[in-house]
Amino acid sequence: MERRHLVAVLALDHVVGFDLGTPTQVFSAARDEDGRRLYDVRVCTPGSAPVRSSAGFTITPDYGLELLAEADTVVVSGVGHGSRVLADGTVEPEVRDALRAAADRGARAVSVCTGAFVLAAAGLLDGRRATTHWAHADKFRELFPHVDLDPDVLFVDGGEVLTSAGVGAGVDLCLHLVRNDHGSEVANMAARRCVVPPWRPGGQSQYIVRPVPEVADTSTAAARAWALEHLAEPLDLRSLADRSRMSVRTFTRRFREETGASPGKWITQQRVERARHLLETTDLAVDQVARHAGFGTGAALRQQMTAVLGVPPSVYRTTFRSAG
Repeated sequence: MERRHLVAVLALDHVVGFDLGTPTQVFSAARDEDGRRLYDVRVCTPGSAPVRSSAGFTITPDYGLELLAEADTVVVSGVGHGSRVLADGTVEPEVRDALRAAADRGARAVSVCTGAFVLAAAGLLDGRRATTHWAHADKFRELFPHVDLDPDVLFVDGGEVLTSAGVGAGVDLCLHLVRNDHGSEVANMAARRCVVPPWRPGGQSQYIVRPVPEVADTSTAAARAWALEHLAEPLDLRSLADRSRMSVRTFTRRFREETGASPGKWITQQRVERARHLLETTDLAVDQVARHAGFGTGAALRQQMTAVLGVPPSVYRTTFRSAG
């Protein structure tokens, strides 16, 4: 039987329970078409010792730092107040050395929320762009001036090193990894099992003022749901605002509050995601994919995919199918 991709989730003292549970839940939810798990997810701590969570309960792991020596992906969970690394930017030498050794042999290093402090303390973020929870951005910059911190995004994909912002952004990053490893179908089904949104782009702002509207009839959710069903058609701001019974100005403001993006940017993001899905799962020509996704022409699709993903549709399809 083929060995499953091993994900080691590292928990340190004052670990944030949500950040610890996120990778274990999302990666475990990723299954193949026969329902078999695609990842082997294990939790470890220094010396396999129990660690106290920031919420006041204790976690007893099954593994120690030796797990990092065989992991394909290492996910560092966030830590809360009282953690040494948040105070002075240092971690125990054995933690630092284990993380460096894993990265040196090619393991993918990932952080959730303030787990970025741990990666930075190990020297894995020097000279790299990274993110963390916006509330800790000033302290992070003070402790790690050699890291290019961007606290305005949900996650940063640096290839072999990836970082996410706080709480829910860890879900987005884990689903992003599943999508890159196994495609949109697997990632979307994993999201469905976890009952979370299947895709939010990493560049989306952390500053979402009102993710859950106070009153249902003041939300733009219905207009967004309708737009997702009609991505292949022209979508203008006025028609979307009318569906929400709002002025264009009010609709635009509330849309940004609820999604963190303008209506135009959000629609482009959804169309790119639709194009990715079609490129992965069908043999449609690029021009056909462009029409189904709402870009109209292959040239427009190539421009948008290159801007958002860094590769044109033909290269994306070839890369994905080669990886599969």
